[in-house]
Amino acid sequence: MKEASGDTVFIACNLPGVAQRPFAETFSCRFNDTGRVLAASEVIAGCEGATALVVTATDKLGAEVIAALPDSVRIVATYSVGHEHIDLPAAAARNLVVLHTPDVLSESCADIGMLLMLGAARRALEGLHLVRSGEWTGWQPGQLLGTDIHGKRLGIFGMGRIGRAIAKRARGFDMEIHYHNRRRLDPAEERGAVYHESLEVMLALTDVLCVAAPGGRATRGMINGERLALMPAGAIVTNISRGDIIDDAALVAALRSGQVAAAGLDVFANEPDIHPAYRKLDNVFALPHSGSATSDTRRRMSEFLCAGIREELSGRVASNRLALG
Repeated sequence: MKEASGDTVFIACNLPGVAQRPFAETFSCRFNDTGRVLAASEVIAGCEGATALVVTATDKLGAEVIAALPDSVRIVATYSVGHEHIDLPAAAARNLVVLHTPDVLSESCADIGMLLMLGAARRALEGLHLVRSGEWTGWQPGQLLGTDIHGKRLGIFGMGRIGRAIAKRARGFDMEIHYHNRRRLDPAEERGAVYHESLEVMLALTDVLCVAAPGGRATRGMINGERLALMPAGAIVTNISRGDIIDDAALVAALRSGQVAAAGLDVFANEPDIHPAYRKLDNVFALPHSGSATSDTRRRMSEFLCAGIREELSGRVASNRLALG
């Protein structure tokens, strides 16, 4: 582990240099430079004498790990928006503060959301293979006919920060925006988007689906075979939020039957052990969880966590503190 200087923070996740720098400039740090995810015992040992622990989605902080953290640890900061990997009731029982990184990655994820739509609709995977393989024999009128997304009805499942950022971009493609959310947005936030209290009603009108809902038990498996069958034949399905919201077997069946023309996926259940069909189907445009993967966003995420840790250490409540109760 590398050492820096100031108030002690243990960064257990393997961050790139651009993301390490804000921590090193602000605190006395111990960095995980092993190039791998640490075992629970290594996380606990690395926290000795540290006031704050920084983890990410691949670091599982269950109740046993949280209970075993040294008494010096007062703050757990996750380098992610999602927090399913942290046992929040156990953190509350230990009186830990838990921070995360909302907002700062929404725009980058929305960019990838549009890439997923375009890549799936315009058969980008097949086009790349054709060019790279040397099999392309020249332009033909019927070559790799895809689907337009401009003017189509976009259904956004989950109209939070990322969903709204995707809607903003989709308006530039003259898409008709529909959405299903836990609550209806204020008219100023809707900007003409059509709210559907029922997910099923929205899906029946959806040419292009973008899954941008939060993960967890409430949404797990919600995009299943019955709901996919409600969509117009030849629809496009994309997912930028949590892999397990989609029933993989149901989506694969719909892709094979043509009920779903193509899928654009950046997240998967059981990453990286994804459903094997996603690696073989030509109508799956897949990325390796790249939504927030830009240097600017990685730096902003670190700066946000550093600011939150500083606020908490000074006795203030950080804006990115999670409510545990």
